[in-house]
Amino acid sequence: MQKIGVIPGDGIGPEVIAEARKVLAAVEEKESLSFEFEEFPLGANHYLNTGETISEETIQRLSRKDALLLGAMGDPRVKPGVLEKGVLLRLRFHFDQYVNLRPVQLFDGVASALSGKDRKVDMYFVRENTEDFYVGLGGRVHSGLSKVSFQLARRAYEAKFDVGIDLKDEAEMAFQIGTVTRHGAKRVVEYAFQLAKNKGLDLVTSVDKANVLTDMYGLWREVVEEVSAKYGIKTEYLYVDAVALHMVRTPERFKVLVTPNLFGDILTDLGAAIQGGLGLASSGNINPSGVSMFEPVHGSAPDIAGKGMANPIGAILSSALMMETLGHPKAASAIVSAVRTVLKNGRQRTPDIGGSATTSRVGDAVTEALMES
Repeated sequence: MQKIGVIPGDGIGPEVIAEARKVLAAVEEKESLSFEFEEFPLGANHYLNTGETISEETIQRLSRKDALLLGAMGDPRVKPGVLEKGVLLRLRFHFDQYVNLRPVQLFDGVASALSGKDRKVDMYFVRENTEDFYVGLGGRVHSGLSKVSFQLARRAYEAKFDVGIDLKDEAEMAFQIGTVTRHGAKRVVEYAFQLAKNKGLDLVTSVDKANVLTDMYGLWREVVEEVSAKYGIKTEYLYVDAVALHMVRTPERFKVLVTPNLFGDILTDLGAAIQGGLGLASSGNINPSGVSMFEPVHGSAPDIAGKGMANPIGAILSSALMMETLGHPKAASAIVSAVRTVLKNGRQRTPDIGGSATTSRVGDAVTEALMES
């Protein structure tokens, strides 16, 4: 018996999670597995009713689970960032889910910018999930608090670059500090190389911007060099802008990409576009020795909530990542194969990928394909 904490969340979250659970029920039967699910009603309604995002008691209950399955977080009734930071990021940091794993692959039968070109795109993004510019170090300094220091900074800037800048009296400054630690970089890079080894992949691409942000990403690159020497897997070093270019022009060249937090966040949304849309994209927030959390990449999409239009494939594929992480690779493979079958035959697709099927019907189709395989 493996215990799964379920957070349906906001908007379309409950709809797509219902379909993922439907598929997992079929996996239990087909693979003779046993799961115990417990739902946690976190999200906008909970926050508006109680004034809290998540309590310490709830976190302790979640810590006793083997894995977590999340639908989506965000609601127009709540100021942006409250739920995302108060629930999602808090869970990631509390459980030290330092790996964000996002596969990017093309599916037969799904239109995308690269479909119809006889390409095999199958890459894994391993994104560092707890450092970089997401550590929350920053702020804004306003006029009246810093006018003197701001003017001094302006003069220094003008002197260094021999230019004049007209800031008038707009003495306001915003700053954000990113961090890369050797420990944080090493453990996620180790995960990326081990993933490549386990899957028999022959290339790891390190993503950075070490030509400009030399201190932060210089350290990142040093760590990659150190770890790669232990594995004997071909390693390349590319700047983030070059990776974006190659993802559009020759995405089949990539196998495993390991990236700092911010660049990974941006590039994986580009990956979702290559796949055919956010509705197909899955992810895992992983602590290999702790509690991991799995969620579709898409947001809560409140404009279509309750209309049966949401694409459940991202949530279903996230449950496949959960199966693999929990030690059930056969079950994970069965889920992915069933999704491929449904998408290829084209009869059951949600509107975002050119069909008219409901969320529930797509979940039914994946379940049927899984049981028939």
